[in-house]
Amino acid sequence: EAQLVESGGGLVQPGGSLRLSCSASGFTFSSQHMMWVRQAPGKGVEWVSSINSVGTTYYADSVKGRFTISRDNAKNTLYLQLNNLKTEDTARYYCDKIEVLGKWSAAGRQGTQVTVSS
Repeated sequence: EAQLVESGGGLVQPGGSLRLSCSASGFTFSSQHMMWVRQAPGKGVEWVSSINSVGTTYYADSVKGRFTISRDNAKNTLYLQLNNLKTEDTARYYCDKIEVLGKWSAAGRQGTQVTVSS
């Protein structure tokens, strides 16, 4: 059974940085196109970024130039470097396989909270 555990969130001032990690197990991580999504209170899920099995990266316009997605297949870990954070980046962040994007749900998922506030 696939398991994904996010970490690295926290409280940061506008303009600050964080590095999120996602530890994966139970499936062949290296062959999967992986993504980060986020959900703010009272709002829908927003796709943030993804990286395919050969390292090609994709970003939402709202984070392009500020966030960087990467992966370490030897460690079965997905990363998201968040720079120049804005208050509108405040949300709970989750990782998952891109294949579930159309039916993704936060049910049963912990995610990691990012709060950007002065």
